[in-house]
Amino acid sequence: MAPIPGVMPIGNYVSLYVMLPLGVVNAENVFPDKEKVEDELKQVKAGGCDGVMVDVWWGIIEAKGPKQYDWSAYRELFQLVKKCGLKIQAIMSFHQCGGNVGDAVFIPIPQWILQIGDKNPDIFYTNRAGNRNQEYLSLAVDNQCLFQGRTAIEMYRDFMESFRDNMADFLKGGDIVDIEVGCGAAGELRYPSYPETQGWVFPGIGEFQCYDKYMVADWKAAVKQAGNADWEMPGKGAGTYNDTPDKTEFFRPNGTYKTDMGKFFLTWYSNKLIIHGDQVLEEANKVFVGLRVNIAAKVSGIHWWYNHVSHAAELTAGFYNVAGRDGYRPIARMLARHHATLNFTCLEMRDSEQPAEAKSAPQELVQQVLSSGWKEYIDVAGENALPRYDATAYNQMLLNVRPNGVNLNGPPKLKMSGLTYLRLSDDLLQTDNFELFKKFVKKMHADLDPSPNAISPAVLERSNSAITIDELMEATKGSSPFPWYDVTDIPVDGSNPFD
Repeated sequence: MAPIPGVMPIGNYVSLYVMLPLGVVNAENVFPDKEKVEDELKQVKAGGCDGVMVDVWWGIIEAKGPKQYDWSAYRELFQLVKKCGLKIQAIMSFHQCGGNVGDAVFIPIPQWILQIGDKNPDIFYTNRAGNRNQEYLSLAVDNQCLFQGRTAIEMYRDFMESFRDNMADFLKGGDIVDIEVGCGAAGELRYPSYPETQGWVFPGIGEFQCYDKYMVADWKAAVKQAGNADWEMPGKGAGTYNDTPDKTEFFRPNGTYKTDMGKFFLTWYSNKLIIHGDQVLEEANKVFVGLRVNIAAKVSGIHWWYNHVSHAAELTAGFYNVAGRDGYRPIARMLARHHATLNFTCLEMRDSEQPAEAKSAPQELVQQVLSSGWKEYIDVAGENALPRYDATAYNQMLLNVRPNGVNLNGPPKLKMSGLTYLRLSDDLLQTDNFELFKKFVKKMHADLDPSPNAISPAVLERSNSAITIDELMEATKGSSPFPWYDVTDIPVDGSNPFD
């Protein structure tokens, strides 16, 4: 059937959210600046945006002690967002705010957890030199009963249950549409392999984060079971945070990463991360099943050294992604089990904007990861990694949300489920910047008017049966990504395709 002239099918519409400031609810669990925030939210709404994303900080809510939750400030915020006619994406932020790119405020994980860490620092991710990272609990304590009678997984579950119960009116009223579940540093499913707090500078390869006593014990059991009890974790040959791959024994071409021991280690290291995400999302699914809400997990866009044969920076972060081995499709397969969305970042970046020495390829990385999600038949969403206010960045995001363009006969074959813009700020609302941003929002909506009906999550179904390591390994088989247009067919400074 031919398209109706001048009418764009609603299936081309991609929802656009804006991230709220990191400290919109401050470290003292107070929602200050209500009038300023209300004014900003009204501008966002008038600009055509569909909703906002907000970090719901574990370190704020459960600050006073185990299971002592205080949601009052967030309820104030959510009521204001609802009043302004915007939807909510809520991040279950089990990580520290502070120490990552763009972190402007400091919100630690709960103080009573840090006190446990004072006596047992092995609850935190640890590098080879013994430096601890207090951004997020080591995945190796997921099932260790170390937290006043609870495991880490139980703490995450209890927090999400309390959120569900205390925000039931917003959930049932359709105001909260997405629950993104933090699974690591910066809320991302990764190891904290490149912490600025420990001196990392772009484009350093980062370091493996598996030297706490619980991870070491797991490794020793794994190699013993495999009949290689003498194998050791990577030593100094893996380099330090700011090395380049070629300076190391592990990551240089034909380095240790290509040996049987190297492959075994990287498989173990990356699988532990996927199993961690699987456990956390299993609990999230149990908590929110039956509600009209999406659950999601974010994967970080580690684009530097993508064009080096070893993909070193991805490997240290836990993504075992090398030629012939897809490091992202197993994650997508795990998310598919829980009916979860894969949220990816660095959507605004172009290869040409990166320094040549970093061997960076954000465009190819985005293409690979989004394709991995679509091949597993899950929703894929995303965000920009750094604040940008220019047409080049907006057009790159528009290309990635509909990589083969709009479809005048219905939904595009490839289309992201939503995009979240980083971040609401005075700079964004500056007149010239906001005028261009409004054009970007309009093009995200495929020139259609804002439509609340475009955001209608299905009822969350219960997770499918447990995923096996064999199923994960089958998903690593490399395959070509879907093809991408070179440029978007609906740029911010372009006309309606019907005109």
